[in-house]
Amino acid sequence: MTYVYNESTAVVGPLAAFAEPHTYDLCEPHARNLTAPRGWDVVRHEGEFEPPPPTTDDLVALAEAVREAARPTPRPPEDDQDTQAHPTGRRGHLRVIPPNV
Repeated sequence: MTYVYNESTAVVGPLAAFAEPHTYDLCEPHARNLTAPRGWDVVRHEGEFEPPPPTTDDLVALAEAVREAARPTPRPPEDDQDTQAHPTGRRGHLRVIPPNV
């Protein structure tokens, strides 16, 4: 969605392929139900609202997100004395801590 303020016109069309000032991406239900202020005209794109093709920015952002999710989280070192004093069962990434005796 974008608008021409001087002409009191709102324009609703498909998603933009790149960022532009004064444009807003709307989900399909909001794009179809958009209303404009009294005295304004709404120009709607006829046809299907299809997502724009992916850009290299989208692919780079996706690759970085996958790398970040795959990165292991460092574990704090375990103290041997503390482990012997308070035995814990360990299975996978969960620990069973016995109740205080």
